[in-house]
Amino acid sequence: MPTLVCGSIAYDNIMVFHDRFRNHILPEQIHILNVAFLVPEMRREFGGCAGNIAYNLKLLGDDPLIMATVGDDAGPYLNRLDGLGLSRAHVRQLDGCFTAQAFITTDLDDNQITAFHPGAMTLSHQNRVTDARNVTLAIVAPDGRDGMLRHAADLAAAEIPFVFDPGQGMPMFSGEELLHFLDQAQFACFNDYEAKLLCDRTGQPLEQLATKLDALIVTRGGEGSHIYAKGQRIDIPCVTAKEVVDPTGCGDAYRAGLLYGIAKGWDWEKTGQLAAVMGAIKVACRGGQNHQPSRNEIAACFANAFGKMPW
Repeated sequence: MPTLVCGSIAYDNIMVFHDRFRNHILPEQIHILNVAFLVPEMRREFGGCAGNIAYNLKLLGDDPLIMATVGDDAGPYLNRLDGLGLSRAHVRQLDGCFTAQAFITTDLDDNQITAFHPGAMTLSHQNRVTDARNVTLAIVAPDGRDGMLRHAADLAAAEIPFVFDPGQGMPMFSGEELLHFLDQAQFACFNDYEAKLLCDRTGQPLEQLATKLDALIVTRGGEGSHIYAKGQRIDIPCVTAKEVVDPTGCGDAYRAGLLYGIAKGWDWEKTGQLAAVMGAIKVACRGGQNHQPSRNEIAACFANAFGKMPW
């Protein structure tokens, strides 16, 4: 049975400025800021949370369904989905708008200036969960605000268990709305910063919030992750990567591991371990969807890290 991945499909336009922003941005003149950066290096990557999560699930041997909205310029991305064997039956192409995309400029100190255009993503509520058949698990990942609210409500009404993963969409929701998401979901996943923001906005500690769910997962970068389930905290260590190249999409790779383990009925320790392996594999490659391990290579990485085969 397929996993439904509700979230964004986006292009990431990444540019490198061969200097330092601080040499060109004068603090005393910030009120009349007018700067231009020459960026001789530029690349366009396929991204978006739904695209990245589905890509990693496909690597694991799953056959996910993506539910997202894209614009007039989505042709290259749609062709890529076809080439990967990922269904785009629920990827809605809308006229008169762009596909969501980020424009990221990085300087020699690894500082970044990012502009994000949501485009078609803001109309994701036009997709309905009820249009997807035979779904037994889902994730509500960062997307348009109305889309996230609708998809969560539809999944809850259909009694389809899902992971709530607000990511960078956290600021769009009040504490009351976040609590309602947790009441509807069976699982939730945050990074450590988002988890602190969740506690601040709801006025409740993580341990209390976790009682609303089958599991609450907090990723902590190089310090591993915590899984709160059944009144306990399971500590998942970070898996050492071959090299640390680019963190873009690591969280999405981790979430794909979670979804795979949940779908297979694994215990939380093994599920978290696979998630950690997927994050480590991704971080060693530039871009969110350029790593290409075989399923056997994923299994070997798991065995090397944890002394056992995952399947």
